[in-house]
Amino acid sequence: MAHFAELNSSNVVLRVIVVSNDDVDANGGDQHPDAEAFVKTIVPHSTGGVAWKQTSYNHNFRKQYTGIGFTYDATKDKFITPKPYSSWSLDSNDDWQPPVSYPNVTQISSIDVLISWHEDDQKWLEVNHTGDPIVTTNYEWDATNLQWNEA
Repeated sequence: MAHFAELNSSNVVLRVIVVSNDDVDANGGDQHPDAEAFVKTIVPHSTGGVAWKQTSYNHNFRKQYTGIGFTYDATKDKFITPKPYSSWSLDSNDDWQPPVSYPNVTQISSIDVLISWHEDDQKWLEVNHTGDPIVTTNYEWDATNLQWNEA
């Protein structure tokens, strides 16, 4: 089965539909404009929809399989994930990167940590890694010394 993303006028994905491979092959094949035009004849655009663009469920083209809220970059011919936080920026591979590198230490006292980004503080934090609801020790990632410190 082939997958097509409906785009709005800002190239943001509104939905993804499935179309028969036979129909795609009969209309120019994968990534062909004729296949996209064919989809337009069988599936009406939803409110705000203006175009169809094929996406690969197996990540074989256009960087990755897309989803609602992704953006299609026509210049690069790829789908970009939604920006997770306002402080993050795209790298050369078009992946979002935080302003502080993700922690390379994933355990505290031999216990796996649950790591989350906190935009207000621009920090990686780990909260209550023991799993004990009574213990309220919080940790923050020290990117300079590459260690977790009690917050």
